Amino acid sequence: MTSAWDAIRTKRAVRQFADRPIDADALDRIVAAGRRAHSSKNLQRWAFIVVEDRERLRALSTVGPYAGHIAGAAAAIALVTPDPRANGQPLSIMWDLGGAAAQMMVVAWELGIGSCPATVYEQEQAREILGYPADMHCEYILSFGYPADPGVLTTPPKAGGRLAQDEVLHHERWEG
Repeated sequence: MTSAWDAIRTKRAVRQFADRPIDADALDRIVAAGRRAHSSKNLQRWAFIVVEDRERLRALSTVGPYAGHIAGAAAAIALVTPDPRANGQPLSIMWDLGGAAAQMMVVAWELGIGSCPATVYEQEQAREILGYPADMHCEYILSFGYPADPGVLTTPPKAGGRLAQDEVLHHERWEG
């Protein structure tokens, strides 16, 4: 079992997947990780639509210019919330959704399953494909699957892949 830190440290986006379904127990665990995520005031203003149907995955791959990886995924999870731009909706919805998505992706990585987020640009098309109500919104869809190249799971992180900690960290105040 991978530690949470190892999963976070080694996780990478996977956009090419093996033609292999995800075990139902593993998919349930991924969804449960999202459901267990923190949420502002514990409101849990989200719903998750799991898609495994190949034709529906292909259709979802067209909802944004960078969503093509969804077509080859074993599963996708659409993250559905009240529209964060609607009157009276706090932007904390997006914070909550980010936490749920991150937890799903880290748990998937722990299980040897890759993932990648896609932003939905074509809102009405996504609604038509997924059938969620008019007062709900889908900003992101996560693709999941076993990596086409299993070696990606054990490849060490690339040197320089992230900014150095001293480039992003400030103590007490932003100085310099």
